[in-house]
Amino acid sequence: MSVYLDHNATTRVRPEAAAAVAQALGTVGNPSSVHAAGRAARARMEQARVDVAALIAAPASTVVFTGGGTEANALAIQSAVAAGSRRLIVSAIEHDSVREAARAFAPAVEDLPVDSDGVADLAWLRARLAAWNPSDGRPFVALMLANNETGVIQPVAEAAALVREADGWLHVDAIQAAGKIPVDSRGLGADTLSVSAHKVGGPMGVGALTFGPRAGLVRIQHGGGQERGRRAGTENLPGIAGFGAAARVAGGLGDPGWRDSAAARLKAAGAVVLGEAVPRLPNTLCVALSGWDAERQVMALDLAGVMVSAGSACSSGKVKASPVVAAMGRADLASCAIRVSGGWDTTEEDWRRFADAWLEARARHAVRRKEIA
Repeated sequence: MSVYLDHNATTRVRPEAAAAVAQALGTVGNPSSVHAAGRAARARMEQARVDVAALIAAPASTVVFTGGGTEANALAIQSAVAAGSRRLIVSAIEHDSVREAARAFAPAVEDLPVDSDGVADLAWLRARLAAWNPSDGRPFVALMLANNETGVIQPVAEAAALVREADGWLHVDAIQAAGKIPVDSRGLGADTLSVSAHKVGGPMGVGALTFGPRAGLVRIQHGGGQERGRRAGTENLPGIAGFGAAARVAGGLGDPGWRDSAAARLKAAGAVVLGEAVPRLPNTLCVALSGWDAERQVMALDLAGVMVSAGSACSSGKVKASPVVAAMGRADLASCAIRVSGGWDTTEEDWRRFADAWLEARARHAVRRKEIA
């Protein structure tokens, strides 16, 4: 039986979410219609909005459903640019959906550096905001809550205080954090915050953005008046219903000690665990072995029936050096790092089997290198 440890890429759909999707597909009604079927569809959608809002401690009236986390990030960034932000500060470890959107929509983008543990450098941010040029418009900072590759949790609330003092806009990508650690969008001080259904056990193709009173969203998809005029197009009701159901039962990722036991075995064989000295998501392990490239590790594990990934899973199947690991000052390991991530149905045995398979593959790799030498 295979072992799936790539839940940060996408996790299995929870039974509750699948049932909600099926139920929504089995009924008829456009949420914008005023007849009985339409009102029933609207009620189903608004309940899901309440459930997703509860997941991130946000007012339901501020939750805008989107076609996924990527669209939610783009909506926040385009809205900030439309509001006058001309230079965007984006952390060096942000997901490509944030980094690429920033480059696409803003005249200038600069990196917020991280330290060797992968934590944002707030001293740098404080100095940069203090020297802000008013001609660059309102300061905008994007800082994810938890990194998708290393699991390192970022000092978002502290960054928010700095951004707010500069009258700026803080966008928080909480896509990997939601359902894994408590997320309080208002307590964190986020002006906008994004989440995605398929990371918490819901279906793919559904996301959401919440916004605070200091953030004004622009409509980037035109047409009807759906989502209170903020996103045109008939809502994906089955997907939204599944998102709401998954949000209600999110959590339960198992004992982080399972991950740590596997990590200890790999470290004893010479591996490096990235970000281990700071708080991380309880389900995430980023590990590297110098001289053994990530692609070969992923392939060897796959042949052993264990599925993991090399960095982000949003690169069209390509395995490339991790910019996240490089930003941590470990360019020497950037092409050798793999990500192992558990989910709501992961067991202790899954982590043990991963460690067994990795160690066996590592032994074969060592023999081959010795033969070549």
